[in-house]
Amino acid sequence: MSLFRVVYASQPFGYDDAMLNGILADARRCNVRDDITGALVCRADLYLQWLEGPEPAVRGAFARIARDDRHQDVRRLLAGPAMTRLFPQWAMRHDPARSWMWSPAEVADGVLERVGEDEVLKVFEAIASEPAPD
Repeated sequence: MSLFRVVYASQPFGYDDAMLNGILADARRCNVRDDITGALVCRADLYLQWLEGPEPAVRGAFARIARDDRHQDVRRLLAGPAMTRLFPQWAMRHDPARSWMWSPAEVADGVLERVGEDEVLKVFEAIASEPAPD
């Protein structure tokens, strides 16, 4: 089965630690079951998630996320085949948004409508190259 990846951005609805922990627990449980790996960057104004795995499973996970009322304005930024996994050891790596990411003002100004696939890839390549958070 071919390897597939999807990257999406959304706005959190009712963001707090309890909701984030619930999203991470759900993602890890489902992703282990479905052979999906990836990473989730989150803060109060933004979710940015990388999903990779078998194409039917990744498409199914993205469809569930798009229907999830904890996410608003879900936008697919990138989708297509992948040669290798970027996060092979992570059912869902959680990474707090870093200063090199877009600022809340840039997100509010619509940067996600203008961002190119190369820039999105660089964000996740930077996360993958860093040591995992404790």
